Amino acid sequence: MRILLAGATGTLGSFLHKALSARGHDVLPVARSGGELRYDITDPAAVAALYRAAGPLDAVVSAAGHVPFKPVTAMSPEDYLSAFHGKVLSQIELVRQGLPHVAERGSFTLITGILAREPIVTGTAASMANAAVEAFVRAAAIEIAPQRINAVSPTVFTESLASYGNLFPGMGSVDVADVAEAYVRSVEGAQTGQVYTL
Repeated sequence: MRILLAGATGTLGSFLHKALSARGHDVLPVARSGGELRYDITDPAAVAALYRAAGPLDAVVSAAGHVPFKPVTAMSPEDYLSAFHGKVLSQIELVRQGLPHVAERGSFTLITGILAREPIVTGTAASMANAAVEAFVRAAAIEIAPQRINAVSPTVFTESLASYGNLFPGMGSVDVADVAEAYVRSVEGAQTGQVYTL
């Protein structure tokens, strides 16, 4: 399959690039400052340009999304808008604008996270964004068939515990390799409207 991978230079994106390529897929990596295709997916005009450059696709995979972490009393309207643009609207645009460019039975796989269902202190923006992406996936699935859409919702990566583990007390961690398996399930499988939790 020919797969567009957004967020290709992060911890998960880098691993996904290798894992999907190892399974024989032709992966087109996308990132703001690295990768084969350099586009900022938080800009709808850049998403349109990205699809023009990418050509026909079988799947779109996203490992991209940035949200601020602050106490709710320190959050501003701009912070919540930043989370919406950084993780929700960017991925919605990948789907909305990608529909004409992805094969009839192709798929989209988006990234959410544990904070949609297990909130933490300083995580209101992330909880909001993750839950919004999951709701979008379920709603879009009933409209875009036979194209498919799913989301992957992991807890903190084992590989990132040194940096972020203290924010997720008692929640455990998941290896990036296991998260990649959920992406493979979404891309190569037949399900749609699913949120794969890890």
